[in-house]
Amino acid sequence: RCAPLNDVGGPRLDITWLRHASALTQPLCQQHLRSGKLAGFYVDARQAPWSEHFKMRRYIEEELPSLVGKSFPVDMSRQGITGHSMGGHGALTIAFKNPDQYKSVSAFAPIAAPMRCPWGDKALPRYLGPDRETWRAYDATELLARMPDAKARPRLLVDVGLADQFLGLQLNIDTLEQACAAAGYPLTLRRHAGYDHGYYFISTFMADHLRHHAAMLGE
Repeated sequence: RCAPLNDVGGPRLDITWLRHASALTQPLCQQHLRSGKLAGFYVDARQAPWSEHFKMRRYIEEELPSLVGKSFPVDMSRQGITGHSMGGHGALTIAFKNPDQYKSVSAFAPIAAPMRCPWGDKALPRYLGPDRETWRAYDATELLARMPDAKARPRLLVDVGLADQFLGLQLNIDTLEQACAAAGYPLTLRRHAGYDHGYYFISTFMADHLRHHAAMLGE
């Protein structure tokens, strides 16, 4: 089973995943960026008005897997996670925090270092408060810096388009690459000329990610 974060897919995804006899789940996404709606950043909020009910990390880590395990005949001991953009940030941070739960991880154009980009500067204090120490649990590069077993983790696959309009200011892919190298985390990073941040980039390379997860999960 693999949980993709953010709206990624198309017919090719369904056919390839069926070929590997795996289950695929994904949250329903709205087509606009707004705090508390699509821009949840996969955090457990600590600030009002979000803190009472807004537990997006807990939903992905606990509630969704429990629901899937109770509803479908799947092997919950073999889970993977992937995502695009903000969903890629969620996939990385959730996988890094839960190595016993997620045996495979990949991302498309992830927001790799939200503590170092305008999107993160806007979202993280809104949900978590002004203390930047609390933000570190939601930044993949910060988690890598404190990961003692990085070399033993499953290989991470990341794809990004070189024509991505957010590549320089928001995504910090080079920072992720440097953090993986410093920690010894196994990384396959592919940079693709001519691809932007959109649907066709994801749909072109999604089958590669499905095969990556199938191999890591031991189909």
